[in-house]
Amino acid sequence: MGRKTQMETLTLIASPEDGLRLDAFLTARGPGLTRSAAARLIGEGKVLVDGKKPAKSLRLAGGETVTVELPPPEASEALPEDIPLDVVYEDGDVIVVNKPRGLVVHPAPGHPGGTLVNALLNRCGDSLSGVGGVLRPGIVHRIDKDTSGLIIAAKNDFAHGRLSAQLQDHTLARIYECIVVGNLREDSGTVDAPLGRSPADRKKQAVVQGGRRAVTHWEVIARYPGFTHVRCHLETGRTHQIRVHMAHLGHPILGDTVYGAKKPVPGLQGQCLHAAGLRFLHPRTGQPVELTCPLPEEFLRQLRKLEEGRRPL
Repeated sequence: MGRKTQMETLTLIASPEDGLRLDAFLTARGPGLTRSAAARLIGEGKVLVDGKKPAKSLRLAGGETVTVELPPPEASEALPEDIPLDVVYEDGDVIVVNKPRGLVVHPAPGHPGGTLVNALLNRCGDSLSGVGGVLRPGIVHRIDKDTSGLIIAAKNDFAHGRLSAQLQDHTLARIYECIVVGNLREDSGTVDAPLGRSPADRKKQAVVQGGRRAVTHWEVIARYPGFTHVRCHLETGRTHQIRVHMAHLGHPILGDTVYGAKKPVPGLQGQCLHAAGLRFLHPRTGQPVELTCPLPEEFLRQLRKLEEGRRPL
């Protein structure tokens, strides 16, 4: 499949809380760059920090302007597949999809096809941004396989760069709803706890000293006997962030067999977590865009069960 070949320059601003080596910063904040790819770009002089060529070992203090000259996107190795999409918003720059539970976002080991990327390639063709790499064209952020809800993809490199910058400065807001086990004491709160790989299980994330800063704001929507319906606002977007943070509070998400009870919930597949809202500034016009999508039927079914459980006999 043919791709555009023009060079793209991406500008990133380091935050004081990052405290990362430059190659690690580019891996964390850059669109789909691996650590080795970031190191290669630095070595080739295609990365500038405050307008100067940096050392590979440079550790960012915060406030630096990092510009990256990205190579032309490679031909996509993911293939178009006719997979239905629930498109919530679409124009020439972005497409927002309500992803169903069970759909993997992009190809990876064990999931070579049947992903959101394959569906997007079928719908959008060559118009997807190439910044995300050969297996993640257009992908700006990710949602877990067993989490449903809104996800945004970029149709060109310009939009991808602007949206990636909004992820950094938090003007791209992601709002989730979940049902957690137990009753939260307060009506709202914030979890500010760093996340990294679990020392006990490298496939899991955990709150660890020296991990990357992770912040989740939450508020109670409704209370039920033994459960709470919660809305979460992501300030950062680490892997499994809401799932780990709620479990850290002692209130794992209902149905999360990785960070909560190992026994599945009858009638529920995957965790009861849904990306219900998305707010961003349109990458080309700068106008605010606010989108929502309804809770999936599995989620609603659990709420109905909880509602019936608190009715007086």
